[in-house]
Amino acid sequence: MPPKLPCFLLFFFFLLLCFFIFVSSDDGESLLTIKSSLKSSNPNLFSSWSTENPTCNFPGISCNNAGNVTEIDLSKQGISGTLDFEAICSISSLQKLAFGFNSLSGKVSSEIRNCTKLEYLDLGNNKFSGSFPDISPLSQLKYLYLNLSGFSGVFPWNSLSNMTHLIQLSLGDNPFDSSPFPKQVTELKELNLLYLTNSTISGSIPPEIGNMTELISLELSDNQLSGSIPHEISKLKKLWQFQLYNNYITGKIPFGFRNLTKLIRFDASNNTLEGDLDELKYLKQIVWIQLYQNNLSGEVPAEFGEFENLVNLSLYSNNLTGELPQKLGSWAEFDFIDVSTNSLSGPIPPDMCKRGTMTKLLILQNKFSGEIPASYGNCTTLTRFRVSENSLTGEVPAKIWGLPNLNIVDIADNQLKGSISSDIGKAKKLVQIYAANNRLSGEIPEEISGAEALNSINLSNNEISGEIPESIGKLKNMNNLYLQKNQISGNVPVSLAECVQLNDVNLAQNSFSGEIPRKLGSLPTLNSLNMSHNELTGMVPSSLSSLRLSLLDLSYNKLSGPIPQSLSIEAYKGSFMGNDGLCSSEFKHFKPCSSRSRDYHTLVICLVLGLAILVSSSGCYLYTKLRRSQKDQERTFSLKDDYSWDMKSYHVVSFTEEEILDSVKPENLVGKGGCGSVYKVSLRDGKELAVKHIWNFENSDQGKKNRPSTPMLDKKSRGSSRKIKEFDMEVQTLSSIRHINVVKLFCSITSEDSSLLVYEYLPNGSLWDRLHSTKKLALDWQSRYEIGLGSAKGLEYLHHGYERPVIHRDVKSSNILLDEFLKPRIADFGLAKIAQAATASRDSTHVIAGTHGYIAPEYGYTYKVNEKSDVYSFGVVLMELVTGKRPIEPEFGDSKDIVSWVSSKLKNRESVLSIIDSSIATPLKEEAIKMLKIAILCTARLPELRPTMRSVVQMLEEAEPCKLVSIIVGKDGVKKIEEDKDNF
Repeated sequence: MPPKLPCFLLFFFFLLLCFFIFVSSDDGESLLTIKSSLKSSNPNLFSSWSTENPTCNFPGISCNNAGNVTEIDLSKQGISGTLDFEAICSISSLQKLAFGFNSLSGKVSSEIRNCTKLEYLDLGNNKFSGSFPDISPLSQLKYLYLNLSGFSGVFPWNSLSNMTHLIQLSLGDNPFDSSPFPKQVTELKELNLLYLTNSTISGSIPPEIGNMTELISLELSDNQLSGSIPHEISKLKKLWQFQLYNNYITGKIPFGFRNLTKLIRFDASNNTLEGDLDELKYLKQIVWIQLYQNNLSGEVPAEFGEFENLVNLSLYSNNLTGELPQKLGSWAEFDFIDVSTNSLSGPIPPDMCKRGTMTKLLILQNKFSGEIPASYGNCTTLTRFRVSENSLTGEVPAKIWGLPNLNIVDIADNQLKGSISSDIGKAKKLVQIYAANNRLSGEIPEEISGAEALNSINLSNNEISGEIPESIGKLKNMNNLYLQKNQISGNVPVSLAECVQLNDVNLAQNSFSGEIPRKLGSLPTLNSLNMSHNELTGMVPSSLSSLRLSLLDLSYNKLSGPIPQSLSIEAYKGSFMGNDGLCSSEFKHFKPCSSRSRDYHTLVICLVLGLAILVSSSGCYLYTKLRRSQKDQERTFSLKDDYSWDMKSYHVVSFTEEEILDSVKPENLVGKGGCGSVYKVSLRDGKELAVKHIWNFENSDQGKKNRPSTPMLDKKSRGSSRKIKEFDMEVQTLSSIRHINVVKLFCSITSEDSSLLVYEYLPNGSLWDRLHSTKKLALDWQSRYEIGLGSAKGLEYLHHGYERPVIHRDVKSSNILLDEFLKPRIADFGLAKIAQAATASRDSTHVIAGTHGYIAPEYGYTYKVNEKSDVYSFGVVLMELVTGKRPIEPEFGDSKDIVSWVSSKLKNRESVLSIIDSSIATPLKEEAIKMLKIAILCTARLPELRPTMRSVVQMLEEAEPCKLVSIIVGKDGVKKIEEDKDNF
């Protein structure tokens, strides 16, 4: 018997070896099956996944001592494709499956239930679709990560009941169906991390949350949670992070919150919390406190000044009073404070930059008093310094102007003195200066030209004197210049015309003298020019007529001579008041100008003398008469006298080229714009068309000086033929667009000198007319909604429905035309691009980026436009529809627009309702608020936070009267908005 034992053992080990080989081979085949449906941006990842290599040597694969595959970890490998869960779960020893941070798509199949030995499952940060299946059999799971993966529908919360050993659960940032806070989660007693942010959770936080005593991180932000924070939260004594922002939480910070002594980060911003901050004064380890946009009251606890780890404090938009602790931020490497829009008083804590790490000091709209501590002049890490709308006094520390990393200085609306120091030349990153409504004096230093990134300067309503330095022309990025209500004298510097990005210029109520620089007429993006109430002399430069000005004010100066014909339009009716030396044949309140110019008078005198000498000669008389006839013909320009015309039709048309040419004459002129003049053409068959006339070339021919439109291409410029081709290609693109909400382009008619674009005519004018002008029409809410939705669909088509995106570049209510049924059409799309191509041949490469009040804020920094620029402008249009206000209104305040005005009205429900147009019926104001929410999302300061037009259409469709709309802003997006909200 003994000899048989070794044979038996040998046979047993042989069978065991065969089994291991069989299992390993089976796992390898499963892995190769998994590989077949995957791709990676890393070409080497799967190259060694082959039958020639041992399975356990495959990248991302781990095995146990027996050679069985236990882990598949392919996170962050740039993998796309779908997962074969049947093959995955055939690997019988699999304990870890990690595919996080890839681009996987498709659905997660129910076969995942067969991976019963899984302890670790990470499918987070992918692009899956559909609902997530029930995984109740996965009772051994300890780590489950499904966040930000595109899952929708109803999440199988009951699956969690079997996972009693779950340690970390991350399901956030998935658009699940709305559900109450899942009680199953509160039964997971070993859980230390719970991430349910942006998961459409509603209802209240259950008191059973207190049973989860192992929790160290609890994130419930961006949901629909209501009710108060349960006092049982105080049992979570291991908690170091509690995120609750963007919900509907009410009540006070509960008694017992002080027990969370290990809490490091607390963010309950954008809720409706009330009461004081006393429970927080015991949290000595706290690093982050963010409670902005609530209804908190009382004082900031003095103990905050002793917190040695505190680096971020954000309490803006509350009802806090009292003083800030003077030692606040002096212990740690303090980063930022934002306590704006409260009622805080007393001095500014002086040592928040003691460690030299502070980046943002934001305390605007409070009642702070005293001087700005000189210590902040040495805070070289500061990027944002905003102390406006307080009661600060004393001199502005000179060094603040020259801080090397500062991009905004906002000291407006205080009682500050001093001058802008020459240190400003060192502020290479300074973008915005807001210093209006103070008592600043002295001159604007020459060194300001060193702050080459400057985009906006607002020094209005101060005591600044002297002259504007010629060096200001070096500020090539400057977009806005507001110097009104000062004591500045001297000439308006000619170099100002070198600031080619200027959009708004306000020099009103100073002591400027001399003439208006003619070169200002060459500024390609100037929208607003105010030089009223000065001592300016000379004539109104005719060059200003080439600008696309939405506001022109030269009133109350000492100007003389004729008002240029091109500026004698209704929009500028009050622009020239108070200039006794001006004359006009168009404006009745001015003295009439002579019908002949001085040169023409000379010509007439010469002709009269000639007639007197040659009166006896009938031949000379006939010659003179012929001369007059020729000159009359020269003065009466007809398009038919121009070069030969080429007509290109893009639809079947019933009119002829001659009919259009005959109708382009002054009596048919209905409007002018930066892209040409518009004429209404009535055809013989009764049909009406709109014709936009664009001059292609400058021409010195004296017989064509009085042409009705502004030339857009310079015949003499280099590359003009290329520009003409670009023009033709752009028009060809526009002509191929077909959409019910986009104005139809019938044809183009071109010659060497000019081009005509023939559109359908819309009888109800523009949305601007119906909302704001003398043609104002009472629009009910249904009409407004349909105009908004139809316009959005038109823009969506331009952005997404064509073979390449067509960026409008000038979305505004005056470019939304209405047919006889008030159905909207997007007009003038792409013409700004044509104008850009045109003006580029005149030494300008800047996009004509829109109209004042509609221009996206990033244009002030990048001077580039894209689809998100159109989205911003459309958001402004939606605000017009909801509020009935213009984009710029005096009631908004200096340098404020409708976006900032609406933002200032979002503190409570009553305030929001107050901005809804009073003509909208009260029962429908809730419907209007839905559109307002979408408008706010469209006008986010950061382009990446704005939705696409496709998303805008979807949200508007969901916001149809009597339907509910829900807008979710992502976690990172909220933080960015919080950092930039005060730039409005």
